[in-house]
Amino acid sequence: MAFIVAAILLGLSIGGGEGAIGINWGRNNAQRLTPSMVVDLLLQNGIKEARIYSADEDILKAFDGSGIDLTITLFDYESVQTKEAAVQWMNTSFQYVERCNIRRVYIGFNAFSMGMLNKTILQVAMNAYTSMQEAINQRAYGGVIKVTMPHSDYVINVEKITRPSEADFRDLLKEQMYNYLKILEANKAPLVIEILPIYYAVKQKLGIEFAGPSDNPSHIIEDVNGAVYTNYFDFLHDSFVWAIKKAGVPDLDIVVGAVGWPTDGLPGGNTTSAENFYKHLLPYVTSNKGTPMRPGKPIDTYIHALTDENMNGDYFPYARHWGIYRTNGEPKYKIDLSGQGRDIYPARAKGIMRMPERWCVYTGNPVKVFNKTKVVEEFTAACKVADCTSLAPGASCSGLSFSQNVSYAFNMYFQMAFQDERECVFSGYAAVVTEDPSTGDCVFPVEVVKGQQINFNFTRSGQGRRRFAPPSPIFVFLLTAVWVSLNC
Repeated sequence: MAFIVAAILLGLSIGGGEGAIGINWGRNNAQRLTPSMVVDLLLQNGIKEARIYSADEDILKAFDGSGIDLTITLFDYESVQTKEAAVQWMNTSFQYVERCNIRRVYIGFNAFSMGMLNKTILQVAMNAYTSMQEAINQRAYGGVIKVTMPHSDYVINVEKITRPSEADFRDLLKEQMYNYLKILEANKAPLVIEILPIYYAVKQKLGIEFAGPSDNPSHIIEDVNGAVYTNYFDFLHDSFVWAIKKAGVPDLDIVVGAVGWPTDGLPGGNTTSAENFYKHLLPYVTSNKGTPMRPGKPIDTYIHALTDENMNGDYFPYARHWGIYRTNGEPKYKIDLSGQGRDIYPARAKGIMRMPERWCVYTGNPVKVFNKTKVVEEFTAACKVADCTSLAPGASCSGLSFSQNVSYAFNMYFQMAFQDERECVFSGYAAVVTEDPSTGDCVFPVEVVKGQQINFNFTRSGQGRRRFAPPSPIFVFLLTAVWVSLNC
């Protein structure tokens, strides 16, 4: 039976000649789509590959029989670092391994980058990697399900290079990385990279137009052997190609496990630029043109992400705004997920129920004497729980007045509390209204009803820490000093 299922899964796997477009879905949300809604949404949009940031049973049940090839993530890799524990995980999850087209298992997130400062973390991750692959092999799935780890572009010296041929893995992890890559090669598993073209285009002051493929490149970077780079997607991809070449594994497969475009919280990050980025990137992926270092080779690419996640870490304002869809299931912009470049909106989520058209706003009329310090305290307390990243400098709501800033924070908290009127008090400075306080590009959202909250605890191991962002700070994110002081 295992052999038959393995053969079926192998026939469904990527790599048959065309670069595949997959999508990542996480649920660090208070308001979130149910797993069945997500699977339906993926099927409506013709998505054949998906990566989930857990292996929770309710999610696997939803993907059961969907035909979507699935990548699962084991954030709690400490729990499978021994062969016995990994075998137990396989025994418990075997029914889903057979029926859910699981084709990759990711161990943690960015373990090598974290391992530069903590070698124990890296060793535990490597133990988990070895144990899981052995447990999978023991079930005769080794030819189908590959264990690997996702890596941010921080593992290479990208900030110090001017062209991809100068790239290599950082000295602090080079030995461990070289050994790991040889293990991947032996297991015929891919190197999974997560890249941020917009971040480097902004940082290097080349303009966001240089982030991805375009009809009229704004810059040209020339490299050895006549290689020419007109965008950071190719630049970053081939930087990894050069790094693995120096590691002695030049033919190792590379999967772009995450590439995204935030729609808020970053200069140039908005729905217009996101639409333009994907309009050019996705047809490029399916064209099989390849990159200068790997011409004609398909680039399997996973979009990050399906929906916004308003409970991701707020270390970077844009970390909560990667979604093609808002948390209420509405698409933000046009995108053709088939890679054909059509000027279309993606399918809408079915079965969505919005909460009533109500908002919680700052009234400026306290029960007693006005106390600005108290208002600031209430604002800060709201933003510690709710998502206020749209108020960050350069974001969609950065130009609000003092009262609008406070209203935005109060409303985000109110919506996160599923419009519980007891949560719209804020020491008497707030009230529920039915008139939309949105202004200009700044949307005061009304979220979806509570829905299914099974297996949701964003502070659990791994989930609360996960973010798709560079590991070093680029924003000073001080709520009262930056946001409340605006137009005081």
